[in-house]
Amino acid sequence: MEKESKEEEKVQEPKKEYQAIGNMVKKKDFAFGKQIVVPFVSGLVGAGVVLGVCFGVPNIKQTLFQANQTTTQNAGLSNTNTNSSPNTNLISLSNYSETGVGVAQKVLPSVVGIKVEYSVSSIFYRNMSNTANAEGSGIIISEDGYILTNNHIVNTSSTSSFYEVGKANKVTVTLYNDETEYEGTIVGTDEETDLAVIKIDKTGLTPAELGNSDSVTVGEFAMAIGNPLGMQSSVSGGMISAVNRKVTSDGTTYTLIQTDTAINSGNSGGALVNSQGQVIGINTLKMSGSGIEGMGFAIPINLAKPIYEQLIQYNKVKRPYMGISGRDLDEQTAEANHLVVGVYILDVEEFSAAEKAGLKLGDVITAVDSKKITTMEELNEIKNTHAIGDTITLTIYREGSEKQISLTLQEQ
Repeated sequence: MEKESKEEEKVQEPKKEYQAIGNMVKKKDFAFGKQIVVPFVSGLVGAGVVLGVCFGVPNIKQTLFQANQTTTQNAGLSNTNTNSSPNTNLISLSNYSETGVGVAQKVLPSVVGIKVEYSVSSIFYRNMSNTANAEGSGIIISEDGYILTNNHIVNTSSTSSFYEVGKANKVTVTLYNDETEYEGTIVGTDEETDLAVIKIDKTGLTPAELGNSDSVTVGEFAMAIGNPLGMQSSVSGGMISAVNRKVTSDGTTYTLIQTDTAINSGNSGGALVNSQGQVIGINTLKMSGSGIEGMGFAIPINLAKPIYEQLIQYNKVKRPYMGISGRDLDEQTAEANHLVVGVYILDVEEFSAAEKAGLKLGDVITAVDSKKITTMEELNEIKNTHAIGDTITLTIYREGSEKQISLTLQEQ
């Protein structure tokens, strides 16, 4: 039973799905791999939904929206829109191209290719161990070898009735214009945000410049660069389609930047970059299916910063924790069971903050710090705004009456 997660039946949406775009490329040794392991691993990497590395491209926004500015010094334009009327003047394609070239040249040295080897075992071959390979992308965040990527690239494991895929047992990194393969060490992973940090033993690297994802606007030009299908340092261009987009994949809801930049398998863990060559997001998901095209998603860099800082410092992410599992109660279910709308507590973990506070099986949480909640997602959103050690006030419904309970958050 997953703690502090909403327990509900998954609904399969027809004709569309989110896919991971890490590229599983090879299965070695026995023929069984062609029938089970290869399809599994392909689906595995496809499940993480990874986006291409995006790099800053020519900022045409100001040219489009600011009238009466025609000088060539505006080839690399700022993101500030000071005119409410669009400019219909023709745009210089040479300026556009030069800006794109300049941004790509700036960011390319900060993007790496990542190869991962997984161990795979099967009930059909109990005495045999085989491997499957995957590829993805990463972003250099320090000159001494720290690299930011997606969790699902380096920390994927799965078990079924027929096979078992273990976590990555080998990670290698390839730098821009360098054919040497450097062995990588997994520093820390975070499944909740789909982020991970690896490190190689090398200094003098070129760290990417990080931007401000809070300032990203719809229509802003973006460029993707990464390792699609093993073709390292491939570049594609597009624009920002939406910001603060809520996307749910494998039961986890993310708040992401949406882009129509071309994303392909292997772009996972790459950078979404603005026109100044600044990283504004970590590519992690894309939507695929019949009639779906150009819908990719990236983790905003402002959300990623505190995650990778904790991964480097603690090898994990420290989060506040209550110690409950529950399910949402809608009006119909609540009425049928003589309860109220809120989060019904299914289990209280022993020695947890919830147990110490006096929460019990069957309690219904209706508010946190006087803010009404109706779902587990809303409860977690409020909880995650607090730090470990903070005390929150829960409003609960128990045996026909309402009461207040103070709970001091623990480390997860």
